[in-house]
Amino acid sequence: MPSRRKILGIGASLVALGSLAPYAGLVAGPRLSTKRPRPPSRPNPLVQSTKVEFDLHAKVRPTRLFGTKELPLWTYHDDLLPVITVPKGGRLRTTLRNSLPEHTSVHWHGIRLPNDMDGVPYVTQQPVDPGQSHVYDFVVPDAGLFPFHSHCNTAAQLGRGLAGALVVTGDETRPYDADLMCVIKDWHLGEDAGFTKFSEDKGASRAGTFGSTRSVNLEKLPTLEAPAGGYTRLRLMNVDNSRVHQIGLEGAEAAVIATDGQAVAPFPFETWRLGSAMRIDLCVRMPPPGKDVRIYDYFAPEPVLLAIIKSVGADLRVGDFEPIPLWASDIPEPDLKHAIFKRIEFSATAKASPKIRSDSGELAQALADSLCLSDKSFWAMNKTTWPGDGHKKLPAPILELKQNQTYVFELVNATPHMHPIHIHGHTFLYLKSSKKSLPKHFTDTVLLKPKERIHVAFKADNPGDWMFHCHIIEHAETGMMSILRVAPA
Repeated sequence: MPSRRKILGIGASLVALGSLAPYAGLVAGPRLSTKRPRPPSRPNPLVQSTKVEFDLHAKVRPTRLFGTKELPLWTYHDDLLPVITVPKGGRLRTTLRNSLPEHTSVHWHGIRLPNDMDGVPYVTQQPVDPGQSHVYDFVVPDAGLFPFHSHCNTAAQLGRGLAGALVVTGDETRPYDADLMCVIKDWHLGEDAGFTKFSEDKGASRAGTFGSTRSVNLEKLPTLEAPAGGYTRLRLMNVDNSRVHQIGLEGAEAAVIATDGQAVAPFPFETWRLGSAMRIDLCVRMPPPGKDVRIYDYFAPEPVLLAIIKSVGADLRVGDFEPIPLWASDIPEPDLKHAIFKRIEFSATAKASPKIRSDSGELAQALADSLCLSDKSFWAMNKTTWPGDGHKKLPAPILELKQNQTYVFELVNATPHMHPIHIHGHTFLYLKSSKKSLPKHFTDTVLLKPKERIHVAFKADNPGDWMFHCHIIEHAETGMMSILRVAPA
């Protein structure tokens, strides 16, 4: 059973992506042509029959964080930030027990799993009531790093700590000298060390309600260690409700090797914007003994130091920096020649409007209670807001897709704020942007800058009703959330 310290050491590795035909009016990725560079491929795909059992018990665990008084944290495990490790192709079986004062669930973010395992209350399962349990049992198809968290009353439950990390191994082309994880999160703490509001209308209608205290791996400014001169795999994951970080490093050479757990052809790392639930993996060449690497958030008036990695032991440095790539993933390639184009606009409502609820709509009220903290709508997708018209049934899907058909989505941000956009049950290929130049890469959450247009493509091969929403939790809970239906063939 991993301890908090074991968050800092988990092994693995993966590889490359490339480019596809350009889209007019959008910025092409750097160093990319119309030919797709081929990543290292396995002669025989890795298939594991391993079964991993890891039970979760959601309950209140009073904990002294940052030297404060005890906080009533809500966590899934006594380790507070549990790490589940499963080999690629292995089966994960988890029994969730709920000892919280309200219902909850587990959403396995970014995993291409069966619809009934996705953990969204009333959409894919009934919520797990206090005193009840629920079993999640699925095969994990892709290597990488994935967060899991509640999808009920999410701003408050995630804000209180209800999250963990799923590490899927089996992507290494050769071992790294160290494997470190940094899980980044704000905490909403008041002067008395109690929790402040997780959501306020002023924040929900703008960039989000930010916490007062930053942490990495549940610590303020932790110091990690890695072999001097060695190659470290650094996995960074943002599990904050709202804050977008612009991650940068000082003191080391580094290359991007994975985005949202999915391998990319290594390219030089400068900075990377990491929205809620987003991840990035870096291959870092550590400096000589006695030196350190500093991890910053530059998306602030002054750079904020998040964590330090110290170089320890004998110097392993040999030759020039050559990033260790990762094996290519097995995600189906979108068929762009036969793709269907869909446009989705993310906008603000004309004014803060109250959500419509029916007194006789028991399910609608339950949906509002489990997925919406505010009684106002600030945001919309294609001019519709969650939870729809408030009748007894779920809102109609914003789009209905055909199974196994390729789609290109144009995601349009008509607002002055950023939105990390997440589609459940699928991994999509980032193609082009109207504002930034990035290599094409597989991802499950894409960050839309203000007034930006991004094209993504995916094969709709996973049938079911899937959530499609902004992952700034307050934005989703105040309207920027919908259902995407993939109809069985």
